[in-house]
Amino acid sequence: MQPSEFQCTRYEVKDHVVTITLNRPERHNALNWRAYAELETAFRTASEDSDIRCVVVTGAGKSFCSGDDVREIMMGEGNRPAASAAPPKIQPTPAAMAVLDCVKPTIAAVNGNAVGWGMELSIYCDIRVASENARFAELFVKRGLVPDVGGFYKLPSLVGPAKAAELMLTGDIIDAKEAERIGLVSAVVPHDQLLAKAHEIAGKIAKNPPLATQAIKQGLRKYAPGDAVEIGTWAISNIRRLFQTEDHKEGVKSFIEKREPVFHGR
Repeated sequence: MQPSEFQCTRYEVKDHVVTITLNRPERHNALNWRAYAELETAFRTASEDSDIRCVVVTGAGKSFCSGDDVREIMMGEGNRPAASAAPPKIQPTPAAMAVLDCVKPTIAAVNGNAVGWGMELSIYCDIRVASENARFAELFVKRGLVPDVGGFYKLPSLVGPAKAAELMLTGDIIDAKEAERIGLVSAVVPHDQLLAKAHEIAGKIAKNPPLATQAIKQGLRKYAPGDAVEIGTWAISNIRRLFQTEDHKEGVKSFIEKREPVFHGR
């Protein structure tokens, strides 16, 4: 798949900066199988393109990313890529690793809700800039699941272990100002200035020597706590296990029915 074939994502290059825009505004940029595949391709393309020096990711419309498309992914109504006859291999989410593995500096321009995997996407990036309308939540526990690699690999180092535990265990939603206060985002700006701010930072990075910026990013990744692949594999193993539980099914059903869930620990 090439960026020119994208349906759920826009890929726009200007002045050595690529802007990747999740483009399902009618679904609050929820990720279906195709969107996940396009996001992976977009970041791997940017990483391999010698002309690209910085990546900005954002969302079209009012939301950054509302996480998984519940109906298509959690309720099985979408067209999942064909699986082989062999049992599926447990490995980290390919889109997550594409963002984490990208050798170019990455900036999340969070224009609205970044919840579930949407919050994960933002914390995979090196820098986060938020609109005053942004909101963040690790909602996985509300669906009877655990976060992907980002919650365990990066969130504790961004906000501290205790705050990371609170966010993951409660599933609470926090606003942009609180996100800035706890160190989750580096700046909060008026909504109409968000992309300008993100591109201002990206422009500064793009003017610096590419080999040096890539080496800095490599150093930041190298000395991060834990191993992303090991943590990501553990997370996916537990997500698969929890997908089979009654509590997960109740979490999804209650979301669809717009009511409070009742969990029974099974």
